[in-house]
Amino acid sequence: MEIIASLDKVSYVYPNSTKPVLKNISLNIQKGEFLGIIGPTGSGKTTLCLTLNGIIPQFYGGRFFGYIKVAGLDTLKYPVSYLSRYIGSVFEDPETQLVSTSVINEIAFALENLCIKREEIITCISSALTAVRLEGMENKHPQELSGGQKQRLAIAAAIALKPKLLILDEPTSQLDPVGSQEVFSVVKELNKELGITIVMVSHASEEMAQFSDRLALLSHGEIIEIGSPQEIYTKIPLIESHDLRPPQVAKIFYDIKAKGINLSKIPVTLEQGIRILKKIKSNITIPTTVKKNHKTLKKNLVRLLSAKDLTYYYKNKLKALNQVSLDIFSGEYVLIAGQNGSGKSTLVKHFLNLLQPTQGTVQIKNKNAKILSISDISKIIGYVGQNPDNQIFNMTVEDEVAFALNDLGYDKSQIKNKVYVILEELGLLGFLQSHPFSLAKGDRARIVIAAILAMEPEIIIFDEPTTGQDYKGACSILDITRKLHEAGKTIIVITHHLYLMSNYAERVILMKEGKIILDTSINEAYHDLELLKSTYLFPPQAVFLMQEINRNIDNKYLALTPDEIVDCFNYHEI
Repeated sequence: MEIIASLDKVSYVYPNSTKPVLKNISLNIQKGEFLGIIGPTGSGKTTLCLTLNGIIPQFYGGRFFGYIKVAGLDTLKYPVSYLSRYIGSVFEDPETQLVSTSVINEIAFALENLCIKREEIITCISSALTAVRLEGMENKHPQELSGGQKQRLAIAAAIALKPKLLILDEPTSQLDPVGSQEVFSVVKELNKELGITIVMVSHASEEMAQFSDRLALLSHGEIIEIGSPQEIYTKIPLIESHDLRPPQVAKIFYDIKAKGINLSKIPVTLEQGIRILKKIKSNITIPTTVKKNHKTLKKNLVRLLSAKDLTYYYKNKLKALNQVSLDIFSGEYVLIAGQNGSGKSTLVKHFLNLLQPTQGTVQIKNKNAKILSISDISKIIGYVGQNPDNQIFNMTVEDEVAFALNDLGYDKSQIKNKVYVILEELGLLGFLQSHPFSLAKGDRARIVIAAILAMEPEIIIFDEPTTGQDYKGACSILDITRKLHEAGKTIIVITHHLYLMSNYAERVILMKEGKIILDTSINEAYHDLELLKSTYLFPPQAVFLMQEINRNIDNKYLALTPDEIVDCFNYHEI
């Protein structure tokens, strides 16, 4: 097999640092393969990508050891501008890569900079648009595109140069399921149809198991293991020991096998799992006791938020909300789900009084939101945005958490005590005098949560809190939401990552095109596969396996989690 890229004993230390981020990495990347790079946050995945296209060390400096060749070119000897003819790069946030005023100009930008002839540029643009399925959008401004379309445009700009190697660093982490599927399917087509070698970094384990030819597990700057998805993802203890999440189907069947059920192999894709499940259904006994875990909606609670016939038009006459009516009660844990553009954030902005209804009413604790000031609302509702960096503006962690308390009239001793207690609860007391931006993203998210908790709101809204987080970081934040809920807070989480919410939410409000199309318990919502499919959302793989188990069973068991599926095998009541 021809080698398209090779790394020989590569190590790297960033400027002003003594700790190597990459340690003695040797790796051969085969021509035409799809190589997935997996690993926890801070393992060196992005740094590894930047060494492959020459940006490290050419732009960053630092100390670089070893050798890298891509398409026969030494990345230390050739400038990045020249290497870009052979190596395309796509990063996590497409917004940072799009610089032009139209789709066609975006793709032409790099071609023009390399002084390619006009006729060839036109041909390259047409080919790139076809490859990423953006034909007919040539004259659109990039800001008119959806998240998935923007990322596909970034890919088109990269492949217009006909690279030998395409590197993608977390290209779907900020996309909804539609955009994520678009990107994965396009990348696989480029790999199979055009023969472009792919290196992709991603935490999306189900997709990586489906699309990758090989996986390299990176941890603390070293390659720990490399092999096929079947070889890597079936080593559950190894994956979990590095704070990664295996595909749910692999985890489920690993635990089933541990109960003594004979399996020919542990599946890593849903299709494999369903085939194996059909062969071992004789071992299944649905436990009646486990059904008590099914979450039911709470009743007779105090109404905190209410919307009645809420309709909202943006200035461009886009109807973002269409006669939305709902009530949210004290002590609930509510998941608001829907693809990008479904109206989730617009709805929440009305509860925060950041938007005024075009029609209908919004009430907060039975008072019209229009008569409440932002200060009044902040005492009732706390808001944690998708990007914590947008909510941080003080020089120390202590000042950030204390900021709002100064305006609320607390004296200095009260403020100091509250800040200390909250930071200790969130594991941040050791960073009291640290600058917030010197901390990791997960810690910065906790700083924002701490600042909100200091004001003691009754309701806390988390808007896409797990975006850009690895599995450990996502669970860390969601565990905080659970503790707050157990302490009596009303929790609202907006997300399209349904697989993360099975152990947390109780109620699901599903939105589509500005309307609420479902409002029920999480067990009922996750098992309404047709409705979820219509919104391009996907429940956890455990739900699909449970659907298979439920075939020809009258009393359906609406399991959500891997543990609930495993409990169905050889279960005997005591």
